[in-house]
Amino acid sequence: MAKDFYKVLGVDRSASAADIKKAYRQLSKELHPDKNKGKTDTEQRFKEVNEAYEVLSDEKKKQQYDQFGSTSGPGGRGGPGAGFGGFSQGDMGGFADIFENFFGGQAGGGRARRDDRHGENIEVQITFALLDVVVPQQQTIGLERMVECVDCSGKGATKDSKIIKCDICDGTGQVSRTQQSFFGVIQQAFVCEECEGAGEKPENPCKNCRGDGRVRKRDEVTIDIPAGVHSGQSLRVRGQGNAGRRGGATGDLFVHIHVRPDARFQRDGDDIRNAISIPVIDAILGTTITEETVHGPVDLKIPEGLQPGQVLRVKGKGMPIVGSSRMGDHYVTIEVDVPKKLSKSERVLMEEWRGMQH
Repeated sequence: MAKDFYKVLGVDRSASAADIKKAYRQLSKELHPDKNKGKTDTEQRFKEVNEAYEVLSDEKKKQQYDQFGSTSGPGGRGGPGAGFGGFSQGDMGGFADIFENFFGGQAGGGRARRDDRHGENIEVQITFALLDVVVPQQQTIGLERMVECVDCSGKGATKDSKIIKCDICDGTGQVSRTQQSFFGVIQQAFVCEECEGAGEKPENPCKNCRGDGRVRKRDEVTIDIPAGVHSGQSLRVRGQGNAGRRGGATGDLFVHIHVRPDARFQRDGDDIRNAISIPVIDAILGTTITEETVHGPVDLKIPEGLQPGQVLRVKGKGMPIVGSSRMGDHYVTIEVDVPKKLSKSERVLMEEWRGMQH
């Protein structure tokens, strides 16, 4: 006969998720094997409590259990409608979950992660114009983040309170649950939700942060943006994310860079490219013109007999190369502006020049 998981936990079928969790915590505390060594009946009861919580704490499994009286589907294991090996089609989801736990699932079938108090990372995006990142920048970012509670100095406990061993996991930082599977009974280790894997907790939680050791605050962070940074690059600022719970390590701040395209200059890696037009006479005779770069104006020598589409290189006038003192180059594509109409005097000169070609 199938167990009544609600009776195992001592709750009604209408119990909320919070009530189920509360009942489980209380029972797991009372029945923990470390407190009842040598008591076989208590150990069996502890396994039943874990099995019941495994089902009733999972919304999908609970729904199936409420509908069919088990988590095996309408036919049960080996019952009508069962497929290969006594598994019904609806049972394969649980079968896959077991494999997931064995081969890289959250529980992993092994030891739980010791300490889950590490602060979360924060991600932000900053947009720059191309000319802004030619030189290093300092940017102040306003953000909301979790910071250390000043009332308890991040400990999560009142001033005169002690940090005590967690009574749910008995200081181990993890709780065990058993699950019936195709392979038999599997025992899995999970991070203790009460102490978040620390194995200890405040005796009297701080009222300001409610024992979390941190509070939400609008804050500002100033970061250094290196010259030449590319669009799509990310900068990692260590220790500027959310503060950890109850003294845990602080997370990091990840700054994602977006550089807007420029109307005049096209970026090509660390090089800059643009195109200009010059009069046909300058292409023929050669000249020196003033050309704009991302570093300002420079003199550009146009060689005699320049051909349309020829590319000239201005060395060291491209973008800074991140992490070095070197620069990319600036490449100018030269187009030749052929006039559509000539004045009388210009036409006379062109005719004379044409006559000289024969």
